[in-house]
Amino acid sequence: MTQMTSNSRAFIEAEQYSSFILTNMHDGLLPATFYRNVSDFGKGETLHIKTIGDVRIQEAAAGKALEYTPIDSGEITLAITDYIGDAWSVEDDLREDGSQVEQLMAARAAESTRAIQEYFEGRFLETAARGILDNYVADPSSTEINKFQHFIASAETDNVLSLSHFINMKLAFDKAEIPMGGRVAILDPVCAATLDGLVNIQSDVTPFASTILANGFQRDHQFLMNLYGWNIITSNRLYKGDDLGGSGIADGVANVFMNVMDDNTKPVMLAWRRMPKVEGDRNFELRRDDFQTTARYGFGVQRLDSLGVLVTSAVKH
Repeated sequence: MTQMTSNSRAFIEAEQYSSFILTNMHDGLLPATFYRNVSDFGKGETLHIKTIGDVRIQEAAAGKALEYTPIDSGEITLAITDYIGDAWSVEDDLREDGSQVEQLMAARAAESTRAIQEYFEGRFLETAARGILDNYVADPSSTEINKFQHFIASAETDNVLSLSHFINMKLAFDKAEIPMGGRVAILDPVCAATLDGLVNIQSDVTPFASTILANGFQRDHQFLMNLYGWNIITSNRLYKGDDLGGSGIADGVANVFMNVMDDNTKPVMLAWRRMPKVEGDRNFELRRDDFQTTARYGFGVQRLDSLGVLVTSAVKH
């Protein structure tokens, strides 16, 4: 029998949904400016990346030999950790008896896209937060850069946000010699409500913030203002929990501070092993068309000095 559109419907629609999802993933995922996309991790389970520390300068004098000192070096790793998917189907009976079935299936594909976007952003923010939180729990000095701590737990009444938190985090980044350009603070909307009560002046969107809010990112994220050098943006998908980093704060949220000026300053890295991909098949026994989308990727922290976490209450403002 000749293959025609009438008997190959599932494969035509799979291609259609795949195009729909890939287009909208670009429109709704985190901007690429937020993380370093590791392009040399095409095979294997774990990528090993070498790191280089600072050089220590010595005082020199005539007739005095210099001490030969090695440069500090280390290694970080990135693994493919996330394997996610979604599946749906449409029965022949519905195609025969229903109306606007194709619109229904397109809407179903859109919801799949949305769910992947939200999960992806949540994993990014969790990775960033736990990069600081887990290291602080293991050894508080590991998140102290040049004697200034990159982990802050609110000690205000009800553990709410305060302006001093922005000042202290700015100082920590300054002492770590992190560039001023590209600094971003991602806050929970509860913290944004506190900030609205503290700062009455709403600034225009800065050129930098305009760039990172492009391509649909603004649908779920509000730019608040630029305060003490921080481009402040909201997100509902920040990492939450009790006693984050040993803070003792119940119902806490890990607000994330970072520098995303370039690939060298970005604290989080990402590797895609499989971009979201939709496949379709014909289930003859159940007389329906099946579709599924899957994706594989991994996030990792490549540096702590350009990353900071502020734990505040996720319910009080």
